[in-house]
Amino acid sequence: MTVNVLILCTHNSARSVLAEAMLNHWAARLGQPVRAFSAGSAPSGRVNPHALAVLAAAGIDTAGVRSKSWDEFAHEDSPQMHVVITVCDSAAAEQCPYWPGSPVKVHWGYPDPSSAPEAQREQAFELTRQALGYRLLQLLALPLSSMPAQELQRSLVAISKA
Repeated sequence: MTVNVLILCTHNSARSVLAEAMLNHWAARLGQPVRAFSAGSAPSGRVNPHALAVLAAAGIDTAGVRSKSWDEFAHEDSPQMHVVITVCDSAAAEQCPYWPGSPVKVHWGYPDPSSAPEAQREQAFELTRQALGYRLLQLLALPLSSMPAQELQRSLVAISKA
């Protein structure tokens, strides 16, 4: 069984895209049956070039990465999500649509690297990529396909506090 993870941020241009690409990269490298998706409630329609640059510098494939609306994942025929992670505070505060599959939800907040001064923006994106990667590797260390929902919820919250 493939475990589907949806990562949300309001504009789906930076943090959630970084997380989607990182999780898919690490899942493939580790042979884990996990598939990441990302979306936003008000997608910008573009992926931040700094996000693409730090992913490319880390050797992570960005083919197919795009800014998407969360509406793409709220239909009955959408992939069933097992985990939904919000990575920005504004997305966490929004009323999310119904997700097929009644996934476990958790908030892992990160500052917006886009708001860093231009001279520090690339570094802010790289630090965000590393911080996301740290938590995503912990996620991949869990027995995701066999964990009961309550145990998975507790583990995801614990990761958010690590």
